[in-house]
Amino acid sequence: MIRLEPFNRQDYLRLINWVESEEALVQFSGPVFTWPLTHEQLDIYQHTPNRLVYRVVDAETDEVIGHAELNNIDTRNKCARICRILIGDARNRNRGFGKEIIRELIHVGFGELRLHRLDLGVYDFNQQAIKCYQDCGLEIEGLLRENIKVGNQYWSTYNMSILNKR
Repeated sequence: MIRLEPFNRQDYLRLINWVESEEALVQFSGPVFTWPLTHEQLDIYQHTPNRLVYRVVDAETDEVIGHAELNNIDTRNKCARICRILIGDARNRNRGFGKEIIRELIHVGFGELRLHRLDLGVYDFNQQAIKCYQDCGLEIEGLLRENIKVGNQYWSTYNMSILNKR
């Protein structure tokens, strides 16, 4: 089990240390940050309106294991975007935390914020994440072909979404 707690300045260094390369930063954040990640970038990020940023805590050990976000929260159109999901330490990956994070963000979006739609972007090569999102009820809507450049490569992004059917 996990808990989502508000992300704050005390979490900055941990997140910076988890993101070890420019490729890892782009995979985690898309174009939101530039390499290397800094406290100044995180200050701006944390104070952007219509965004809920969380540290992810393992409820059994109270260890901070990850990061998660709901962004572009639009109460008029009742939608938001799931973003910047990260399990920081490799030893905590492949243990089901990803599904728990997505399910908890869906609960926040649909249960607490009363939204109708949640979506996210995922790079097409990240098959493990795509399967996780599908297992949580998200569906692929389309592919943005070669929409981001990383080094000398272009990466393509699937858009996935889930609707509140309650």
